[in-house]
Amino acid sequence: MTQFPSLNGFGPTRRTLQLYARALSALARAHVPAHPQWWHISLRVTPTGLITGNMPLAGGGIVTGQMDFHKAQLILKSSDDRDWVLPMDAGFSGSAMGERLLSAAVAAGLTEQVSFDKFASDEPGIYDPGAVGRFFVALVRADRVFRRHSARLGRETGPVNFWPHGFDLSVEWYGTRVKRSTEDGEVKDLPAQLNLGFYPGEDDDTSYFYSNPWPFDADKLLGRELPDGVVWHTEGWEGTMLPYTAVHDEEQLLNYAAAVHAIASPLLRA
Repeated sequence: MTQFPSLNGFGPTRRTLQLYARALSALARAHVPAHPQWWHISLRVTPTGLITGNMPLAGGGIVTGQMDFHKAQLILKSSDDRDWVLPMDAGFSGSAMGERLLSAAVAAGLTEQVSFDKFASDEPGIYDPGAVGRFFVALVRADRVFRRHSARLGRETGPVNFWPHGFDLSVEWYGTRVKRSTEDGEVKDLPAQLNLGFYPGEDDDTSYFYSNPWPFDADKLLGRELPDGVVWHTEGWEGTMLPYTAVHDEEQLLNYAAAVHAIASPLLRA
């Protein structure tokens, strides 16, 4: 049985990590080739932390941005073996870390303008190594389950992404149903989808897993029986929620994902 660690006491460090992750995401948004599903602004889980997609350099190389939770470092690394290392445990505010990151990016050869809005903060950064370690264990275990679930569903799924703006990890399964929607003022035909996600909050009680179908057909979904501990959620967002405190191991989480997929996926197919 693989246990998920306690996230109690994570709140102050979580705020710092989110600001640093948003700075990396802003850099990626300006330089990683844009994807229509916005995957270019996300980060991916690695054995040491989180990493951006490849950012092309004018001279033919690439750069990645990494958050290394083992070394407490934010690192820019280029394909010609150059590194720019910034400490995450030095108390830098979001703005201060962002300024240092952008200076490193210029030195690496990245030239596009980056917006400061998403990570601007003068609050001193807090980095508790113990809290970071427990968070990373939970993140890795969630990533393991999401990848197993994705592999079982096949080619209709996207990659497992960590989204700095919401500070959550998720993967999407795409149905064949299409729904017309307005996005950034533009009318688009978008594929129906069912996500599976992990939201690490400030502590155990504010953390949860979720699986939310879109479009959400309340008449056909609400009232359907869910696994033990799982509830329908309709305030603010619509879908299912499994509280972090109710999760015992990876198999339970995998079974939760499978159960919601069995309920919702028939409604997302044309």
